[in-house]
Amino acid sequence: MNVPTLLFCVGATKAGTSWLYRYLEDHPACFTPVIKELHFFDAVETGKMDGTRQRVLERRQKLVRNQAPRETIASLDRWLDVLDAPSDRAYLDYMTAAAGAKPVMVDVTPAYSLLPVERLRSMAQLLPDVRFIYLLRDPVERLWSHIRMIAKGRGGDAGDLREVADRKLKRFLRGEELGIEDRGDYRSIIARLDAAIDPSRLFLAFYETLFSQSQIDRLCAFIGIDAVEAKFDRRVHEGVCLDMTEDQKMRARAYLAPQYEFAAERLGSLPEAWQANMMGAR
Repeated sequence: MNVPTLLFCVGATKAGTSWLYRYLEDHPACFTPVIKELHFFDAVETGKMDGTRQRVLERRQKLVRNQAPRETIASLDRWLDVLDAPSDRAYLDYMTAAAGAKPVMVDVTPAYSLLPVERLRSMAQLLPDVRFIYLLRDPVERLWSHIRMIAKGRGGDAGDLREVADRKLKRFLRGEELGIEDRGDYRSIIARLDAAIDPSRLFLAFYETLFSQSQIDRLCAFIGIDAVEAKFDRRVHEGVCLDMTEDQKMRARAYLAPQYEFAAERLGSLPEAWQANMMGAR
């Protein structure tokens, strides 16, 4: 019996993980759960399994209302059983049973990037072949996309969105939005990934170059699957349109300068958008 590959996509937030999930969901070699972000290992790590279970229950209720297929509901019920008695074995049993004959099992949960080295290392050892993908986006663009997502979630008209976004950015620049800052702390995240994962099992890529067939071909080669044609015109979780002011950009660049410097040191050549913002931070 062939042992499947377990693939984790661990972020970054607002760096193309939803689009990648949809691509892998359509790939015949990959199993993707009904829920994009399983939040299993972070819930185990933090002891917040009840919150994760509640979100799955809410998703189940919505799918029932929308008359989703029975197998979809049944899959969520099996996942709820895992959350009732969480363990590495229960997680793997669920994934392998659901994957069937598909050779790759996919868990796309950006929050895993915040896990400590010990947890990431244990995840990397769950099966003989465990691989990780981490996508990076220009630090200023990622920050503003994350803030816009939060502002959109608060609702309201365009003026309200601007007010919420402006307030969030000011708090971020004062070091008061750790939840946003931690998700874009490439220096800390990649240091943990490097410490926990065999380099041959870690794929780092830029959001800015992700949406090309050549990059998708590289990514599929890393996973060990044949590449299929990607749909680059499909937008997934596109953010609300809200431009930064020049002053906001200048202040954000200065604050995020260490992230640009780290990326240049660790990854070498940077996409043009990164280089432009990096120069603006100096």
